[in-house]
Amino acid sequence: MAEFMLEHWARRLGLSLEVVSAGTHVVEGQPMGMRTRAALASIPELGELVVGHHRSKQLDAAHVERADLVVAMEADHVRFVRRHHPEVADCCATIRQLCARLEPGGGDLSRRVRSLGLADLPLNPGEDVADPAGGDVEVYVACAQELWTLTERLARLL
Repeated sequence: MAEFMLEHWARRLGLSLEVVSAGTHVVEGQPMGMRTRAALASIPELGELVVGHHRSKQLDAAHVERADLVVAMEADHVRFVRRHHPEVADCCATIRQLCARLEPGGGDLSRRVRSLGLADLPLNPGEDVADPAGGDVEVYVACAQELWTLTERLARLL
């Protein structure tokens, strides 16, 4: 959901972003689930979003190789990146941490992100975006609403 939302905000704000979505523990190649589609459809600004091409993928070295920023939803995701991709630990944080710490745009994003000392930032599971997996549609919609606010805030900081 965050990928589609960040792409929307990038277009709306005129940002040049390449957004790649990958998970830390996924079954590769799965299409987007019906509850996730319904949650995205609950955001009127996203309009008739085409999601048929989306497939799940596991985060790997190719994904992080060119990343200026790795945005995680949960502290456990950041821990995964720190363990498996330590070369990008200084540019990985939860979306809430980034919204709270990243200085507004202007200047090189990579430099601004790396100045935050993210590799050593304590992780607080209380800042997680709760994974809606296994919940009903209402849980997914609530998650989408939360992500909508967070992705807008983050995009405006970029």
